[in-house]
Amino acid sequence: MENTLLYIIMALGISIVVNIFLKKIGISQIIGYIITGTIIVYAFDLRDASHSHELELVGEFGIVFLMFTIGLEISLAKMNSMRKEIFGNGILQVGITSAVFYAIGHYLFELDSVSSLMIALAFSLSSTAVVLSYLKSSKEIHRPYGQKATGILIFQDIAVIPILILIGFLTTEGDQSVGTILWHTFSSAVIVVGLLFIVGKRVVSWLLHFSASSELDELFMGSVLFIVIGASLFAAFMGFTYSLGAFVVGMIIAETKYHHKVEADIAPFKDLLLGTFFITVGMKIDIEFFFGHVGTIVLLFALVFILKSIITFVVVKLSSSSSKSLKTALSLSQVGEFSFVIFALATSGGLLDEQLSMFLVLIVIFSMMITPFFISKISPFVNRFIREKVVQTDFSTIAGKENHVIVCGYGVVGKFVAEELEKIGASFIVIDNSNKNVIKALKHGREAYLGDASKTSILDAINIDKAAAIIITLDNVEKKYNICEAVLAHSKDANVIVKVTSLQEQAKLAMLPITSIVDGKVEVARVLVERMVSCQLKSLKHS
Repeated sequence: MENTLLYIIMALGISIVVNIFLKKIGISQIIGYIITGTIIVYAFDLRDASHSHELELVGEFGIVFLMFTIGLEISLAKMNSMRKEIFGNGILQVGITSAVFYAIGHYLFELDSVSSLMIALAFSLSSTAVVLSYLKSSKEIHRPYGQKATGILIFQDIAVIPILILIGFLTTEGDQSVGTILWHTFSSAVIVVGLLFIVGKRVVSWLLHFSASSELDELFMGSVLFIVIGASLFAAFMGFTYSLGAFVVGMIIAETKYHHKVEADIAPFKDLLLGTFFITVGMKIDIEFFFGHVGTIVLLFALVFILKSIITFVVVKLSSSSSKSLKTALSLSQVGEFSFVIFALATSGGLLDEQLSMFLVLIVIFSMMITPFFISKISPFVNRFIREKVVQTDFSTIAGKENHVIVCGYGVVGKFVAEELEKIGASFIVIDNSNKNVIKALKHGREAYLGDASKTSILDAINIDKAAAIIITLDNVEKKYNICEAVLAHSKDANVIVKVTSLQEQAKLAMLPITSIVDGKVEVARVLVERMVSCQLKSLKHS
């Protein structure tokens, strides 16, 4: 017990020192955690502990909380709107990449069919932990290429489920038929989805409501942790990954009014456990073996990097521009953390040679270590060689802006609002979630950005705290409510002016402390009467 506490304290201390140093030279903290894991293993001779099931389980819950926060970002409506990125690009990317790497493994390196299949499936996946962490922290997740990359990553995470089922089938010795396994999987999936979305949705809403009404932060946080871990354990019990349960329950909470608070409160736990995951990755590094094969590892990584980039670029290019396709391809060029799970299960099941598995793990680790160094340079690199005709969003230009008006929505009303603001010389920006509307605003010479104003990261990017006012001109009442709720949760003193078109809308929005609700029909009636009075006064003067 004493040694365990010593190891934890030393890991914490080393990670702090290493990450402070790396932060000063602009290197991701992910590298710091991986280096910490390697130092701990060799400093305390913990090579056997690096394969501890308990330690890997703790690290895996870092991925669980990451998947939960991803679920918070993607409601059912959002998932439906991203169906092309998730199920179109995702299926093609995973399918084609797997086929190419299978052919290379089986025919070029002369590996057996099963080993080639395991490697192909593992190499088709990218790192959710590395890529999503960067996209979320840099706010690039809301840019077009970030959305495409996120969509493909979501499908890859979903694809892990049938991959693990396939490994289970291949490691069985005929105890179960394919039909039995498929039926068990299908029935389990129906139960999981049914309980989480039907029963779970009511339980989650009830629990969050009463814990929030208690006004005790620790009770609300405890409820969230119970929900996430409970859903993860339930999914694992039904034969799926922990991450699937966390992802689904994140989507459920995304449909509630508490999702912004939950996302903010869960961040420290997610980051801490994600750090633990990367420490376990670092603990798997065999330095002697690595330096003995470093040339081959780097060469094979370069092959994987180039092939995955080309395949993903071609897939995304079918429905997008060259710039967005190349950014998406480069960001997904590494091998992901779920490959560790695939290689571990395949090795324990006798599907992969142990020496080959260690070699593959080192390629994955090298891939994940290299990615943070170049992922932040992707956009500047691509923009230098491929220039878009229209720059839809560049949040960096808003830095330092104060006392500006934010016009949310650039439809008919939004356009007239912008014209009136220009007449009085007010500083303003336009934010719209429609690519078409943003392009229209840019063509009109206005400062416009693409993004969802109900997202906290977007509100941070447009300096909502320093804005003079936010004018919401959208027609969709649900979107208006979500934006108002997010803005007021983010900045209680924000001056929010909202346009409504019915008494029902006004009644719904009245539940929020909005500065001013403008009823379009009432304002039209008032103007009509004013014009009538003006006409009467003119007639009296002439008489």
